[in-house]
Amino acid sequence: MFSYGESFQPREFTLADQAPVQERADFILKTYLHLFGAIAVFVGLETVLVFAPFSESMIEFMLSFAGGYSWLVILGAFMGVSWLANAWAHSDTGRGVQYAGLGLYIVAEAVIFLPLIYIAAHYGGAAVLPTAALATGAVFTGLTAMVVITRKNFSFLGPILGIAGMAAFALIACAVLFGFNLGIVFTVAMIALAAGYILYTTSNILHEYRTDQYVAASLALFAAVALLFYYILMLFMNRD
Repeated sequence: MFSYGESFQPREFTLADQAPVQERADFILKTYLHLFGAIAVFVGLETVLVFAPFSESMIEFMLSFAGGYSWLVILGAFMGVSWLANAWAHSDTGRGVQYAGLGLYIVAEAVIFLPLIYIAAHYGGAAVLPTAALATGAVFTGLTAMVVITRKNFSFLGPILGIAGMAAFALIACAVLFGFNLGIVFTVAMIALAAGYILYTTSNILHEYRTDQYVAASLALFAAVALLFYYILMLFMNRD
């Protein structure tokens, strides 16, 4: 399943909702196995980074190398890496390129999560990380069940989520530039945005993806789950 040397000429694949039952089931199984694999790699990599002896120095560098605009630079770089990772994950040139895209995105997420996870692990209390993880899992499971049970196509959310995502980035940029706190309302709004992305992506897996696109589908789901976890963790960290 994780063969990096595989090269192939793409054959004709059907959309998942038009594929035979067994082919569709195989595609969904591969997608979620890759998602859980990506989460496992992320957790392992993040654990190494958080408890590494150089973690504090790495965080200080991340937050100081561009002065007061460092977080904007980090977010901009993350967006660029995300675009490249998605392009690779959707590539038809070879399975290895797709896995490289997924791997690149996992590494990028691990880096951008590092300051928050470090603070949570060292100063947030023993329960905050597992509680946030459980809450994320519960929300993800509920939203996934909603799509699977209703079979509703949530593709109409695409433009709405795109506009909301750009608005969120603009607010983050303004907060960095002008030095104000976005507050708990913004955090809750971002949780709702992440939930929308999970609905949208899960629906796309059932209706829009081809049955050979399980790597790209797992990357899209991983991105949505990571966004959800990030802001749930922020909410729990700021609950007092």
